[in-house]
Amino acid sequence: MVAGISKEQEKSMTISKEFEAEILRLHYAEKWRKNTIAAQLNIHHSTVERILCENGVSPEQLRVRKSIVDPYIDFIKATLKDYPKLNATRLFYMVKDRGYLGGVDHFRDVVSRLRPRSASKAFSRLRTLPGEQAQVDWGSFGKITIDGAERKLYAFVMTLSWSRQIFLKFYVNQGTGNFLRGHVDAFDFFGGLHPREILYDNLKSVVQERIGKAIHFNPAILDFSAHYHYKPIPVEVREPEQKGRVERGIRFVRSSFWQARKWKDLDDLNEQARQWSLREAGERRWVQDKKLTVLEAFEQEKGNLVAVPGTPYMVYDRGQVAIGKTAYGRFDCNDYSLPPAYVRKTVSVFATLETVRFCDGATEVASHKRCFSKGKQIEEQAHLKELTDERRTARKHRAMDRLQIAASSSTKFLCEAADRGHNLGRLTQELTGLLDLYGAQELEIAIQEAVAAGAFHASAVKQALERRRSERGAKPPVKLNFVSNPLANELTIKPKSLAAYDSLFQSNEEQK
Repeated sequence: MVAGISKEQEKSMTISKEFEAEILRLHYAEKWRKNTIAAQLNIHHSTVERILCENGVSPEQLRVRKSIVDPYIDFIKATLKDYPKLNATRLFYMVKDRGYLGGVDHFRDVVSRLRPRSASKAFSRLRTLPGEQAQVDWGSFGKITIDGAERKLYAFVMTLSWSRQIFLKFYVNQGTGNFLRGHVDAFDFFGGLHPREILYDNLKSVVQERIGKAIHFNPAILDFSAHYHYKPIPVEVREPEQKGRVERGIRFVRSSFWQARKWKDLDDLNEQARQWSLREAGERRWVQDKKLTVLEAFEQEKGNLVAVPGTPYMVYDRGQVAIGKTAYGRFDCNDYSLPPAYVRKTVSVFATLETVRFCDGATEVASHKRCFSKGKQIEEQAHLKELTDERRTARKHRAMDRLQIAASSSTKFLCEAADRGHNLGRLTQELTGLLDLYGAQELEIAIQEAVAAGAFHASAVKQALERRRSERGAKPPVKLNFVSNPLANELTIKPKSLAAYDSLFQSNEEQK
């Protein structure tokens, strides 16, 4: 081993061509084994092994003694041929089940030597013109708590390919709405400027479907790019190196910005992200000229960027919401009130980061301040009042329907009372109370008497009921109250006529 350096350093050190030639001569001409060469040349045996393997010597030829893994070499090779990405630990247990008694660490070294190596892929350095291109991607950064609710936190990163200027902003989801907002905010950060083309991964906000070169774009990104006059370009599937500048940008965000970062809320975090983009990210040395910073290169690139149109692009989170039996529309884990008339209907929702709007076609039916908590009910007082009035009217109509079913004469009674200017709500309430006390049959007779007398008020009906009860010598009526089943309190039982049974009883008496 070379004096003064560690084994790890020696493994990675560059061996001169003369030294490499001497190792090959000793192996091929003198038939020395790798350990002998290493000892005589005072270098580590792995260095010798690496040089010999790079020059066509197989690992099996370098083995100096038999190993307990030798009987399983053919099995390992065959398995790796069928499953080249199989984990070495899983393969270890497969071999162990077949009798292998060695340790896992040595086994991993064996698998590493035997695993088929794919041909190394060469990459050319991407050269772009100033203002020509940017690259965009999302990065996941755990969760954030907003109003007591946990939300996933994502970083939107746009990197200008020529100057390497980074834009960074955090959002609580990576939906299409926030994806487009990220672009708008990035263009604003660049001074109202944008590149001529933007490279993307194949995420759903850009690509809905892809078969080879045939791409079905998301209509939202086509509409957005048409407004800003740039070309969206999805990279090849499973080829992240094609947008390596934004990939490295996200890694740079994790190491330089995110570590040990503290913030109060999302707005504070994004303000810190903006300052970081201008300072730490902007003050890096520019890769093409170390005399310049990234920010200075960006200033040069500005002249080649495209100005945004004068008309702003309105970005919405869009969707369809089916309203249930209660007048609330659910959006982003919260319930927003709507007018009661929209129960059991489907409406459209358009949300910004500030407001949530519900629309029936082109008509806005409700608008609320957006809530980023979860499980909240956001209500408009006008909607609640309308619901209360509607329920009051519904109760009034239900009471009238109940009266008409129980006592058919009540229809004429109420119509005459309305013509005389009586309060139908109050009158209906009083008659319903008498129905609960005396029953449908007695109420019908009493209402008929009141109609015949031309007395269209509740006291006349009550007087008739009391008189009939007194004539029969009946006890005062008692109202039934079903506490366990409130719906039973509103049931109306209309007695059937017993005349048929009386006639049968009379005919039996005559036969006797």
